[in-house]
Amino acid sequence: MKIIGRKRQQAELNSLLASNKPEFAVVYGRRRVGKTYLIKEYFNNRFAFYHTGLANGSAKKQLRNFQKSLELYGRTSYPKAEDWLDAFSQLRQLLEMQDSPDGKRVVFIDETPWIDTRRSDFVSALEHFWNSWASSQPNILLILCGAATSWIISKIMKNHGGLHNRVTQKIMLEPFTLAECESFFAENNMEATRHQILEYYMILGGIPFYLDLIKKQYSVVQNIDLLFFANNAVLKDEFENLYASLFANAENYMRIAETLAVKNKGLTRKELIGGAKILDGAGTARMLEELEQCGFIRKYHAFGKTSRESVYQLVDFFTLFYFRFIKNTRHNDEHLWEHLIDNQRHRAWTGFAFELVCLSHLQQIKAKLGIAGVLTSASVWQSKNSENGAQIDLVIDRNDKVVNLCEIKFYNDQLVIDKDLNADLRRKKQVFKDETKTRKSVHTTLISAYGIKPNACSRDIQSEVTMDDLFEL
Repeated sequence: MKIIGRKRQQAELNSLLASNKPEFAVVYGRRRVGKTYLIKEYFNNRFAFYHTGLANGSAKKQLRNFQKSLELYGRTSYPKAEDWLDAFSQLRQLLEMQDSPDGKRVVFIDETPWIDTRRSDFVSALEHFWNSWASSQPNILLILCGAATSWIISKIMKNHGGLHNRVTQKIMLEPFTLAECESFFAENNMEATRHQILEYYMILGGIPFYLDLIKKQYSVVQNIDLLFFANNAVLKDEFENLYASLFANAENYMRIAETLAVKNKGLTRKELIGGAKILDGAGTARMLEELEQCGFIRKYHAFGKTSRESVYQLVDFFTLFYFRFIKNTRHNDEHLWEHLIDNQRHRAWTGFAFELVCLSHLQQIKAKLGIAGVLTSASVWQSKNSENGAQIDLVIDRNDKVVNLCEIKFYNDQLVIDKDLNADLRRKKQVFKDETKTRKSVHTTLISAYGIKPNACSRDIQSEVTMDDLFEL
């Protein structure tokens, strides 16, 4: 299978190959997002050395496994390595004995966090390998990869010892966009409309591994029941495995996510700490940063607010789906998703999930609005007066003196703006102007699946965005 999407990441890898100096790259991202697949396919498995760590392996087993990889590439046996200094010394010998090709010799160490067992001194040996030799080899490209984001960030990217500022390229692998998902479906001969792909996206996000589990002979409803609610559902235990693979002490991270899952628009740090019942301190700041790095949450400040009033919002589709429909499901219904269709609980989730889809495709929305190159910030907004209930799903604050107030509606047909909806949109716009005292022009933008049905009331809408616009590259 060819590499789908990942244009930016491929360009970054290409620049590393073209470099005339030693390069140290870190590839990171959430579990199942396709990190290993990208590296192996891009380099077509042409590595000077490739090794992957053992899950839950002891230090002794990790060393032995590393030595087996050395023997595979060196086609010879090596003396038993007593520690990681020995192991990296043998790696250096292997690389020095290889014919020097034109271009980079790529050293790929996958699942690196698994290798760093307790008291193994793996990181200090890696530091020595890079600083004493590899950093002076112009044709060396060292790539570390792993899902354990907390390890990647603290031990490599924010290392305060011998690896401080040594990483020359950080490559964050994000989930597929809707356009990339559409390409994935086409590449795998999976027949699906854009609406159906959107439905999958609101549950699975753009995670290639999850999408690959979809069986093309079944409907969306059947596939979701099979993936989550059947007796042997393959993703039934995925939530715990996902967080445990990414974070040490995953329970605290899951508690933060669960607290945010009940508040669509997000919580301030103070509200979050109180709701999650966690201590405020450096540890909490680190957890929030790591959750943000992985794309589970986002940090923003509402229109007109300062950075001190930042709000944290859960933006991970899979996590939201888990807390809304899996964790507290008491009955054993193998067809739960089928039975929830058109249920109020389902409709409420769908509305918010579609908001998250729009938020994750802000570049596509900006392109439709003709402001792709304009500096913007995105937030939600809620009136200080709870009695009027005015809130805006998405506020795009533009550097060209315009603010787009985006009303997001998820319907299965064209949206008809009647007198009541039109009056509500006008009221929200006026409340926003009055409370924020903005001097910018305020435009009303409506985002929906199939667009607006033209009528007299629709004339007050300055711009609209449809589902098809979100599928643009």
